Amino acid sequence: MIELMFFERSDFDQLIEWSGDEAFLMQWAGWSFQYPLTVDQLEKYIVGSNDIGISDKLIFKAVDTGTGRAVGHLSLGAIERNNRSARIGRVLVGSSAERGKGIGEKLMQAALKIGFEQLHMHRIGLGVFDFNESAIRCYEKTGFQREGLLRDAARYRDTYWNMIEMGVLEHEWRRN
Repeated sequence: MIELMFFERSDFDQLIEWSGDEAFLMQWAGWSFQYPLTVDQLEKYIVGSNDIGISDKLIFKAVDTGTGRAVGHLSLGAIERNNRSARIGRVLVGSSAERGKGIGEKLMQAALKIGFEQLHMHRIGLGVFDFNESAIRCYEKTGFQREGLLRDAARYRDTYWNMIEMGVLEHEWRRN
């Protein structure tokens, strides 16, 4: 089982270790971080986060309840309480040895539960690069639908990457 716990300074080194090379960092974090990931960047990332009543972003580590080990990371950001919408980002299953075991799906289910049950959101969205087929399958399994394509949304070196916008509404999630 996976439990989401607030991401803290004591988790910085683990996330930096998982962050990978420049292309991998861009895939899971978009252009919000620069390579190499540093403590200073993470300090700025957590400012104002993790007050469930007022913060516009909640940042989590995913913990395997059986082992107590952190196995992933994600954020629930762009929280607009009046609009009842939020956006999931920076989704990462940490160790490459842990990938392909369903952790991503459990991570997403836990995030959606927080978003819809605790924060009372109506819509939760995300963006995923179109070549990240395993992530797209994971998101679709947890109820997300493709809503559109942003062509050439991100530049990585001399290439551009397309981004698929996906979203799930509260009533769709409850049916799932």
